[in-house]
Amino acid sequence: GGGGTGRGGGGTRSCGRGGAALTDRKISLSDTVDELVKETLEIIGSIVDNEPEPPNSMILLHDITDKPTGWIQLVKSLIRVVPLEHPMGPSVITLLLDDSPLPTKDSVLEVADMITHSIRRTPKRERNLCVILGCLAEKLAGPSSIAVLSDVTLGYLLGNLDEGIHPDVMLFSLIALEKFAQTSENKATIKRKLALFPENPLTRLERHTDSNEFILRQVGFCARWCLDNYFLIEGRKYSYEVADVSNVRVMLNTRDVSEYLKISPDGLEARCDAYSFESVRCTFQVNQGCWYYEVLIITPGVMQIGWATKDSNFLSHEGYGIGDDAYSIAFDGCRKLIWHNARSMPHDLHIWKGGSVLGCLLDLDAREVIFSLDGVEGGVLKQVFGSAKDGFFAAASFMSFQQCRFNFGSVPFAFPPRNRQFMSFNDHAELKDQDKIVLPRHLFLEQLRKLSVREDSCTLCFDMKATIRIEPCKHRGFCTICAAQLQFCPMCRAEIVSTVQEVDPASSPVSEDGSEAT
Repeated sequence: GGGGTGRGGGGTRSCGRGGAALTDRKISLSDTVDELVKETLEIIGSIVDNEPEPPNSMILLHDITDKPTGWIQLVKSLIRVVPLEHPMGPSVITLLLDDSPLPTKDSVLEVADMITHSIRRTPKRERNLCVILGCLAEKLAGPSSIAVLSDVTLGYLLGNLDEGIHPDVMLFSLIALEKFAQTSENKATIKRKLALFPENPLTRLERHTDSNEFILRQVGFCARWCLDNYFLIEGRKYSYEVADVSNVRVMLNTRDVSEYLKISPDGLEARCDAYSFESVRCTFQVNQGCWYYEVLIITPGVMQIGWATKDSNFLSHEGYGIGDDAYSIAFDGCRKLIWHNARSMPHDLHIWKGGSVLGCLLDLDAREVIFSLDGVEGGVLKQVFGSAKDGFFAAASFMSFQQCRFNFGSVPFAFPPRNRQFMSFNDHAELKDQDKIVLPRHLFLEQLRKLSVREDSCTLCFDMKATIRIEPCKHRGFCTICAAQLQFCPMCRAEIVSTVQEVDPASSPVSEDGSEAT
């Protein structure tokens, strides 16, 4: 589905203007790369199948970027060519950079030098440069990332957070800072610089989290995320401690989400800034009856939003999400497609934009799914019921830089279905107070470490105490239950002749039979 753009169909297309450009020696490398980038932008919305072959324009760009001069040319082209208003513009930048060979350190430093020269200052060019800097920060974690974040780079990105800067530039500067902060030395450097400001710019930007100007709303979301996860301020409460969740009984499930999706402190807004296709399900499962929820579209790019059971898998790095297996169905309002079982079919509703409201109706008794956009209903869909009859959750997958807000009924719906009785999750679900806490990632990981496995646990099941030694190889680390099922040692593949009870199993949660088994 959405994540398949890197490997998607279109391999049989002729290479179009870009391919022709390559055969004409009078055309410069610069013009050639510009044409190939434009061609990729044109066809990116129509690449829909998870096929192995990328489009010709991407294959040609991959070959060109094998050489440092070609890679630098791609960067210059991306800065110059990708329009501000293209809904998939930043995603295409990351896609093409991700698809090109890893640049040399000199090439990367040349990009950092573009901040001070060779860039005509326009919001489009600066937004694109910030996307590229963020992409490099993520690709080159460690020493190269530290080298790129010079005083000039850091001053540029922090300067872009000033009042009056174009919100798109502001947003992607914030995202770049966050990606640089994934290297601990950079994180410390950025924190030191932020401390020098009379007022931390992130606390000012955080106030935009509920803005109806959707670029500013994204700025607010990212600023709050940075303050909760990377650039903590002494005395500031975490957002989850001040979020009002009193009327929220269903959330996006922080325990049923792929690794890099960002979830707001009230559990209802989600954003992806990773280069993988990130997915999430909600906390409430439905088995019968007719249900409805709505989604406020904040970014107009590729998201696949709809319904999924527990059997639906999140394979974020392979580009598979909701609608890409038999147990889910999803609406994609950017490419005007319905997704089920990794196949797409067009729908007749308009293309979504920031502020659009997607309605998702699931009637388990009639076995129907209906999507609507701004109150206009699409056709009845039944495909998913061939594999799944019940156990559905609201679910969504997000391409890079996408964000939306879910309404499971905690506030009135904008476009409730008029022609049938339906229920809302919030009226029928319950969430314990501790399950409403959306912890910042570093606190969540700290909590996981505290719950981590005891050192003397069985290395196979992690549930029981490791009390058995295997003979004749003498490998240890297994409980009696696992050892009894083994024919060969998992460590060295030697045949097991006998097992010896080494440790008194009295403290083990399972009653063991005797001291030795053969």
